[in-house]
Amino acid sequence: MKRKLVLFILFVITGTFTACSQETNEKPANYDTLPLRIPDEQIMPLRELVDKSLEEKLLLQLNKNRQYKKLIEQKKMAVGLVDLRDPLNVKYARVNGNVMMYAASLPKIAVLLAAEQAIEDGELEETEEIKNDMRIMISRSDNAAATRMIDRLGFKKINQVLTDPKYDLYDEKYGGGLWVGKRYAKYGDRYPEPMKGISHAATVSQVCRYYYLLAFGKLVSFDRSKEMLDMMENPDLHHKFVNTLDRVAPKARLFRKSGTWKNFHTDSALVWGPEWRRYIIVALIEDPNGEKICRDLILDVEMVLQE
Repeated sequence: MKRKLVLFILFVITGTFTACSQETNEKPANYDTLPLRIPDEQIMPLRELVDKSLEEKLLLQLNKNRQYKKLIEQKKMAVGLVDLRDPLNVKYARVNGNVMMYAASLPKIAVLLAAEQAIEDGELEETEEIKNDMRIMISRSDNAAATRMIDRLGFKKINQVLTDPKYDLYDEKYGGGLWVGKRYAKYGDRYPEPMKGISHAATVSQVCRYYYLLAFGKLVSFDRSKEMLDMMENPDLHHKFVNTLDRVAPKARLFRKSGTWKNFHTDSALVWGPEWRRYIIVALIEDPNGEKICRDLILDVEMVLQE
């Protein structure tokens, strides 16, 4: 009788422990795949997710470097960081977040979004030629492909999508943002954004917002977001952020778009590692040494995330 009682107690304890372990340790599979499947009511606007502690740590780390500190004070360096390790508790930090700068090829992500929206709306046929142009416009930063896509869409459509309230990727109340107002070619009319007159513009806040919406499947549709992620993964250009991530996080998935023109160096990436590396990083830099700054910045950001 005593033995039966002991066995019963052990069974109850073991069963309770197993149930608790499952409840606390198991994580829904959709937290590991992109886009993330999260109920709409749990996806907060990125502006409401600013984490002061993370932001203070980021600024403190950047200001340890005299060159960074000077560029930040001159508003020639802007950095955005989104911690996605817990999709239900996203943390966002930015330095010079609403400072709009010339962004070179980075705004090609806006052309990609406008193209996917036009296809979804039935305004553009999704041919193999168009899908190839969309892919190489991002992975290789091919200017000719980007120009062909701009000509197919028109500036009105592109910037209509960017200012659409459901995306809000260019908003004068928040320093502007993503803008495409010129073909990526020597010839063609300019349609600069209205605040500073920049042809290819970005702020780190709006680029972070783009990747944030993309990660949660909120650009156009869940399926379109997945298609965009596929086009942005495994970039052909391995410089700036990718150069360092290839070395420190070889197993991480990278979704990325960068840009370079004269002293303007930009980079943006969604880093999705098998362990703790799950974040969005965006940098806009006006400095001849910008390429190296982008490489080194990854180490600074990961140090902040691991604190």
